[in-house]
Amino acid sequence: AIRLSIKVACGATLITTPLGFAAAYFLAFSRLPAKPLVEGLINLPLVLPPVVVGYLLLLLFGQSGFLGPLLHSVDLRIIFTLSGAILASAVVGFPLMVRAIRIGLEGIDRNCLQAARTLGAGWWDTLLTITLPLSGRAVLAGMTLMFARSLGEFGATIILAGNIPGVTQTIPLAIYDYTNTPGGDRMALNLCLVSIVLSFAVLMLSEAV
Repeated sequence: AIRLSIKVACGATLITTPLGFAAAYFLAFSRLPAKPLVEGLINLPLVLPPVVVGYLLLLLFGQSGFLGPLLHSVDLRIIFTLSGAILASAVVGFPLMVRAIRIGLEGIDRNCLQAARTLGAGWWDTLLTITLPLSGRAVLAGMTLMFARSLGEFGATIILAGNIPGVTQTIPLAIYDYTNTPGGDRMALNLCLVSIVLSFAVLMLSEAV
């Protein structure tokens, strides 16, 4: 369960980092009228119960869902797999990553960006040489928050990926199993301590960043 939790957290963090940066960049610099709508959709998983998020993902990626037949045609399975656990954690933790990166992007002095463009730097050049370096710590902070959130994800994971030992059973799911098993209190407590130590270490890293 510990190994699977780390796999899920790493996978969710790596998948969402480029998407999170793109969404944060849009929210920080875009002036489109639809910006509040996009912001609301991005932050929706933050306020919805994780079980609701998991059920919506189940409806979307299930065999009878909107993307189910398409995934089946390419022999790709999401439901009750490690990929499903990663997807569930990624969706639930995505708003936290976007918020952290957005704060870093909004803290960049716009005069630096304008000076770069005045001196002939293109959009990509400005992004790679100014925007990314100046927001690097915010990106790392967003990644650590995403990792910590993925370690504790339960509701969406159990709906979308199930609770299969050795396949999708992460630390929270294993604790749930042990608390419902006679004599499993000791193992549940041990996993709780492991979860606390891992989460606290990641949060300390985030604060240090």
